Amino acid sequence: MKIYHLMIICLFMLASSYSYAGDPAKGKTLSQTCAACHNADGNSLNPVWPKLAGQHAEYTVKQLEDFKAGNRVNAQMAPMVASLSDEDMADLAAYFSSQKIKHGAAKPELIESGQQIYRAGDAKAGVPACMACHGPAGSGNPGALYPALAGQHADYTSIQLKAFKTEERSNDANKVMRSIAGPMTNAQIEAVSEYIQGLH
Repeated sequence: MKIYHLMIICLFMLASSYSYAGDPAKGKTLSQTCAACHNADGNSLNPVWPKLAGQHAEYTVKQLEDFKAGNRVNAQMAPMVASLSDEDMADLAAYFSSQKIKHGAAKPELIESGQQIYRAGDAKAGVPACMACHGPAGSGNPGALYPALAGQHADYTSIQLKAFKTEERSNDANKVMRSIAGPMTNAQIEAVSEYIQGLH
């Protein structure tokens, strides 16, 4: 019976990974529309728009699906995803995941406090360490749909953490990010966002 259950789990994992097997070449063609905000290689120049380069395809697909379904709300993204098929999303995600992220630098005065939050959290405030889910190097966990963070714009990360804190953004499974960002102060959010920008 245990072997049977293990086989079912393995088949489910294979099916899940297969559903995200997009074509980077097709994705590159589709990405021409995305380039206006995210740049041709996914390294956006505007710090309030996310860098998509190097992001796990699984995570990118989920965000596109959430924008299309209205589970994640953004006035700019809604019309961009409206006509995308599941295959289009997989292709776009495959293309951007194949690109290399360009890392930034953290403000020197915030590195120490940002590193403290990222690596150890704040036990008194009930804030866990970011690296518990996103990894010591900020590489994320594609199987759990935890995004890669290293090198992401500090402004974008800060905006998202504040959106989770106020529950303006709510497409996190089991309210994971809302419960983490909730007790964070704005100073902690700024510091860890800066640290993430320089993490590599």
